[in-house]
Amino acid sequence: MGLFDKLAGWLGLKKKEVHVLCLGLDNSGKTTIINKLKPSNAQTQDIVPTIGFSIEKFKTSSLSFTVFDMSGQGRYRNLWEHYYKEGQAIIFVIDSSDKLRMVVAKEELDTLLNHPDIKHRRLPILFFANKMDLRDAISSVKVSQLLSLENIKDKPWHICASDALKGEGLQEGVDWLQGISYVIVL
Repeated sequence: MGLFDKLAGWLGLKKKEVHVLCLGLDNSGKTTIINKLKPSNAQTQDIVPTIGFSIEKFKTSSLSFTVFDMSGQGRYRNLWEHYYKEGQAIIFVIDSSDKLRMVVAKEELDTLLNHPDIKHRRLPILFFANKMDLRDAISSVKVSQLLSLENIKDKPWHICASDALKGEGLQEGVDWLQGISYVIVL
């Protein structure tokens, strides 16, 4: 059973469609995380960088998921806003070993949070401080500080340290989403 399958059960969702936006800078691990969250029989072996965006649709026993995997390359980030209205939850992925671009990730997060289609909605935001397996990775606490997550007062959010290649930390994120299930408006 995939993590999305478990999430569907925990959220008590029956035969509904959930739109999840997966955002973050390029090379942060978004596609790898999405792949690990899918049921094992739907996972792919070869992960390639997303160009533009990809839409992953798959069904679990009780839910139909539409996950928008948005490219994090600079020239594609302006596409993100076209999907904000459809989003019911956001997964924001940060490469915790990429200290040089942490400022860029913060700028993109601030732009996201201030967008009219996001600003006044209580969308849950799950942050994955990814690539914790790398030697120069900084802790999820430090990532949280650098992104000023403590300033997000009007949306439920949570940050998890993760290693998408091994799937580590992903379950914690799913568990958190279970706990805030009342926030997702379907």
